[in-house]
Amino acid sequence: MEKGKQRRVFSVDLKLDLLKKIEQGDLRVLDVTNVYGVSRTAVYKWLTKYSDLYRSETRVIVEQKSMSKKNKELQDQIKKLEQALGQKQMRIDYLEKVVEYASERSGEDIEKKNKRLS
Repeated sequence: MEKGKQRRVFSVDLKLDLLKKIEQGDLRVLDVTNVYGVSRTAVYKWLTKYSDLYRSETRVIVEQKSMSKKNKELQDQIKKLEQALGQKQMRIDYLEKVVEYASERSGEDIEKKNKRLS
């Protein structure tokens, strides 16, 4: 152990809770290493020692499961943003037509007039 570094001990309950979240795809190994300051090696040792899923050679699946969950969430968010963007574009198109129509009816370029007032 390096000079000045303290050895930290994590309770079995905490390890089991973290491992359960990893197995369910709620956390990634990287999340645990970043939040708790523990090495990836240590987390994988915990998985080997305490996890039935990991012992059955599903390590990659656990990682991919959380990544696929994150990808799904991001794809859903992109879809919502694209829908919102489409709705906004439709509103802009509509308002441009209203301004064009109002300009024709009034005989003035309302858009140009509005820019001068800004």
